[in-house]
Amino acid sequence: MVSVKRFIHDEPALFKATAEFVRLFARIDDPVLTVAKQEKGANERIAWTLLGTALFQDVSYPEFVTLLQALNEKFPGEKLWTLPVPKAQDIESCVESAFGCRTWSMFENVAGIFWSVGLFVRRHGNLQEWLKSRTPEEIWRDLGEIYFMGKGNPRPKVCAAIYRLLAPAPVGLSLDCAPSPKWPPLPLTMGARRYLSILGPASDGFADLEPAQKQKLAIDMYVALVQHLMEQSENAEVKKSKVDALTAYVAAHSLQFYLEDGTDGFICRHFTDHCRKCPLREYCSFAE
Repeated sequence: MVSVKRFIHDEPALFKATAEFVRLFARIDDPVLTVAKQEKGANERIAWTLLGTALFQDVSYPEFVTLLQALNEKFPGEKLWTLPVPKAQDIESCVESAFGCRTWSMFENVAGIFWSVGLFVRRHGNLQEWLKSRTPEEIWRDLGEIYFMGKGNPRPKVCAAIYRLLAPAPVGLSLDCAPSPKWPPLPLTMGARRYLSILGPASDGFADLEPAQKQKLAIDMYVALVQHLMEQSENAEVKKSKVDALTAYVAAHSLQFYLEDGTDGFICRHFTDHCRKCPLREYCSFAE
């Protein structure tokens, strides 16, 4: 495996093209925030972000937006957590209506996840104040109360939820938490995995790496990409800034769209005029 530093030295043009890919996709909402941002209140946006993150599994991005939108329209805003809770058959009927079937791998868990997020909101009350009173490490601990957020390490759904809540707009909700030097690992999305294993520094054996090695490689790549973009900024303050967890998340956010399935082909093709405007076109064997 080649290190990120060595990769940048050996493939400077590819690295710069990747940074431009990150810049291009930085303003595109992921499927969870696409729906959560439609809510007017902070409590509702936070709660729907938590529900979406817990539910998002084994489904394409466009399909998931359809599902989460259907749930949001059926049980808008506070109906996610107010009593009495919706019946399981009503929740499942909404899912079946969105997908046209009951075969989704998460189907039997949807009602439980919905009720669990509602219980979490009722237990913690004002979610914006809850966030402000917790460090990222404490948020990571608390979110384990939600069904299907995971209990062990690294709990990728919990990590994704935290960065969706705290990262600056447009990649996150720009909410505040208690200050802390310790942050959870940055999300290692399937898109980032594809990039690292197909074009990136682990193209010679990503699958053979240990989970901790994959995570470190991804974080090193995220930091390097965002650092490069900041150094290219015309804003003197940005140019001199150091990359932190929230700014590095921009790269994690953008790379999630690399070769991700969309409604008609890959999502990245849709946003780049069928690859014609994609910075990675000359390097990607999947380019049209």
